[in-house]
Amino acid sequence: MLARAVGAPEITIVVVYLLVVGYLGWLGYRRTKTATDYMIAGRRIHPFVMAMSYGATFISTSAIVGFGGVAGMFGMSLLWLTFLNIFVGIFIAFVFLAGPTRHMGHRLDAHTFPELLGKRFESKFVQVFCGLVIFLFMPLYAAAVLIGGCEFISTNFHIGYEVALFVFSVIVAVYVVIGGLKGVMYTDALQGSIMFVGMVILLIGTYAILGGVGPAHDGLAKAGEAPNLFGGIGFRGWTSMPEFGWGEKLVPGKQPNPTGYDLWWIVVSTITLGVGIGVLAQPQLAVRFMTVKSKRELNRAVLVGGIFILTMTGVAFTVGALSNVYFKQHETVRGRLISLSGVGKKPAEWDWVIAKKERGLNLNKDGTLANPAIGPDEKSVPCVLMHLDTTGSGEADTHLVYKGYGGAAAIMPAASIEGLGEGEDVASRIGQQVVVHPRATAYTRAVVEKEGKWEFNGDSIIPMFITSAMPRWFGLLFLLTLLAAAMSTLSSQFHALGTSIGRDVYEQVTGRHGRGVAVTRIGIIIGIVIAVLISGYARGGYIIARATSIFFGLCASAFLPTFIGGLFFKRTTKAGAIASMVVGFVVTAFWLLFVKDQEARALGLCQALFNKRSLTMPLATPISPNWHVVDPIVVALPLSFRVAIVVSLLTRRPSEEQLARCFPSQAKTS
Repeated sequence: MLARAVGAPEITIVVVYLLVVGYLGWLGYRRTKTATDYMIAGRRIHPFVMAMSYGATFISTSAIVGFGGVAGMFGMSLLWLTFLNIFVGIFIAFVFLAGPTRHMGHRLDAHTFPELLGKRFESKFVQVFCGLVIFLFMPLYAAAVLIGGCEFISTNFHIGYEVALFVFSVIVAVYVVIGGLKGVMYTDALQGSIMFVGMVILLIGTYAILGGVGPAHDGLAKAGEAPNLFGGIGFRGWTSMPEFGWGEKLVPGKQPNPTGYDLWWIVVSTITLGVGIGVLAQPQLAVRFMTVKSKRELNRAVLVGGIFILTMTGVAFTVGALSNVYFKQHETVRGRLISLSGVGKKPAEWDWVIAKKERGLNLNKDGTLANPAIGPDEKSVPCVLMHLDTTGSGEADTHLVYKGYGGAAAIMPAASIEGLGEGEDVASRIGQQVVVHPRATAYTRAVVEKEGKWEFNGDSIIPMFITSAMPRWFGLLFLLTLLAAAMSTLSSQFHALGTSIGRDVYEQVTGRHGRGVAVTRIGIIIGIVIAVLISGYARGGYIIARATSIFFGLCASAFLPTFIGGLFFKRTTKAGAIASMVVGFVVTAFWLLFVKDQEARALGLCQALFNKRSLTMPLATPISPNWHVVDPIVVALPLSFRVAIVVSLLTRRPSEEQLARCFPSQAKTS
């Protein structure tokens, strides 16, 4: 069992790591002499550093903790995201987009992603609009990364989540604000290397614990045959894709199930397409292409980037799914049984563990509680919980589901205690040392307490697996892996956020070009504060994956048609670019506020305006069979592309002078 207390080895190694990171940030500061150095690292970064920086920025605690946790919930269907990450995020991005982005960025002397688009279309609006979208919504993605890092830090250092959040944010802010992109990319290369080593060892260790590759996957297939909490939305096992369909699922002899195909649309549209396509329009990634001096460096970076992404996401998603085998068949928890809770004959006496939390989830149409035992915004499972002291501190530090009540009994763990006789009451073991086999799935093992209530937290699956399954030395290595993953992504996020408000908004709106770096650094601090506030408020559920998908999908819908049109099609006009960006943004916002049920319910605007949690409710009406779980990118991105094409064809093409600047070898051809 990984020690939860902070010891001298942990403190020493983390301090050494932070000193090295600080040195690299200082080195970046020493070598940052101009705005070009600060914004795009002087355009002379080594291809290995660029590839590792790109990969480390792309892969964060969001991928390892957040999406790894989702794989623990929904299974290996997430490996399709690994395929898209490599094919789209590396192959298409580096082979087709990187070269034109680098060439055009150099020719137009663009320092940021919004500036590249603004100069390509000679539009201050394009640059300012793009900068504002990044500045306003990047904190959502940053919050997802912060949550992932702090979940693990707070668990392993036995400190409060809020303290971890504050300390971690300050560390990241210091070296980003001081070091510029050179400092960011130097630290990214170090952090990417740590991440790679940590994930390789994690995969090997997981298979060793589970008895090898074959037994591990056989065990996962068998575990998926049992009744599951997600069976009602199309779950068919951790080694299978969810059940595909559109509309109500019809089963002979049973009532139609309006949510029977929801999981397929969640996994494919939100998790896979949202992130898999959205990576092409990530400003903090696209700017990396402008940091190398030639196309040869980009080509040399493809192999490094591909191997890195395959290892990071492939391992995270595979281990996340396989954690179900460990928790169900192999986990043994030793400690003193402090107490049992939820024991009783009445629902009011049971422990109701929150499985889902959204606005109005437990309300009838007349506003009364559907289940009086739980809150208005909860969907909960009735259970008996065991609370154990596994560290000798005298306080309960591990919380397990002992059994479920009623209809939940079949889908909840049936924990067993070694030596407990048939008919013997488990309460008789309170105060004694016990050996417990939880027999839980990854999701039902991840029980956490938040604001005095118990809930299943998908974002806790990977931290709990590492804590329970791995030796202490690996826990420390993985801590550094997550620190590296979070810091590399956060530093680049905040750098992109700061340059967006400083160079792309402030300088363009005010016309003052001498204070861009100062405003950038102020913008970074503002962005960090916003991200920290979101992190403290939104923690719980699988918010890491959801927030990441929202930001990636928004960037794809708002920026990708303009980005591709600007790089490859001379006929794309300023009006077409503006219309495409506005339509992509507006449709995405409308979908999140009024159509996609989980987000619309949480935001509450649809409820306030129309007295409905979303416009797609009630379920399975002729106009809304599965729209309530379809991601905005499925609708917004095609509309954005179509608008860019139609408006560009209906408006005057750019001037020959502008085309000559952007496409010097093709300016006179049509």
